[in-house]
Amino acid sequence: MTPERPAGAAAHPKSSRPPRRGRTPAGPEPKRQTGPDGAELYAALDLGTNSCRMLIARPKGAQFEVVDSFSRAVELGTGLEATGRLGPGPMARTVQALRICRRKLDTHNVGHMRLVATEACRRARNATEFIRKIQRETGLRLEIIPAEEEARLAVISCAPLVAPETEQLLVIDIGGGSTELVWIDLSEVPAAERRTAILSVRLGLDAPTAPPRNAARVVDWISVPLGVATLREQFTDVEDDAARFALMSWHFEEQLHDFSPYQKPAPRAGFQIIGTSGTVTTVAASYLGLRRYDRNKVDGLTMTSDQIDTVIREYLALGPEGRRADPRIGRERHGLIMSGAAILQALMRVWPTDVMSVADRGLREGLLYAQMSRDGVLDKL
Repeated sequence: MTPERPAGAAAHPKSSRPPRRGRTPAGPEPKRQTGPDGAELYAALDLGTNSCRMLIARPKGAQFEVVDSFSRAVELGTGLEATGRLGPGPMARTVQALRICRRKLDTHNVGHMRLVATEACRRARNATEFIRKIQRETGLRLEIIPAEEEARLAVISCAPLVAPETEQLLVIDIGGGSTELVWIDLSEVPAAERRTAILSVRLGLDAPTAPPRNAARVVDWISVPLGVATLREQFTDVEDDAARFALMSWHFEEQLHDFSPYQKPAPRAGFQIIGTSGTVTTVAASYLGLRRYDRNKVDGLTMTSDQIDTVIREYLALGPEGRRADPRIGRERHGLIMSGAAILQALMRVWPTDVMSVADRGLREGLLYAQMSRDGVLDKL
């Protein structure tokens, strides 16, 4: 498959809130939960190629406070590359995970939510049937969002990490089934307003043809249909670990030639790369030597290209068995870390910059920021 720039505008779905019921699995429906200031709860659910993840949060100042969360590796995309369909086993695992999400939503009586599915469901021939199955069995109405909406939300999630001196921004989101890259020109935006400007970024036909003065301008964006799971599946026949890694990295780079900043990279001064994904945060945790993951130490960390390269070389030296036993990588990620590292290395090779900002945030956070910003319940970033 070739990288995608969908022509359609971002989706404007109907409400994805489950229908109200008189009783929930936990008993009578509880009272609506609010924060100290009366703020209602918001939820964001991301059903990806590898994982099903959800956050429930309340607005708090310019940020939000997480009330509850859920994450499970359902591996929905297993076998999709070969068959073009979602398999019975992955679908059953996913429905089971979504039942847990439904119980959490009912328990907290969430007032606002957006529940989305991404690359695996965009590609699967039986995705529509599966979305109907989810609604029948869990009461949850998921929307399959286009790649441009996924990219936009990834950018929004990173707004708090944008430095005031940043004039050119590249946001990288390495997913299970696809990788989104968005290049944004902030040079016309006053430094104090650059973070806030990110919240109103638009892509595709939804973007204004002539952005207003002092607005963030999207130079280009691309969705490459290769993520940690789909890239790994394409090279399972290569037995040598180092050779497989090199082939994955070069194959990914070949997909970037139509991305206009590939031909004309930005100067280093005023240029910021923000990487958001499990791959990026795992590399950061390995660099810090964390045997137990700590989001507070990882989110917002900056790493140099040399530091990233050193961690990747350590992964290669460990080999498959060593990576499986390394507590910094973790049991759920050891099988995917090298395909993710191959993508990351390709990106850092194309845009050799001094540092990359690490974001432990992504689609779920973008969904929350977008909902809360729309409702005017967040303070200025």
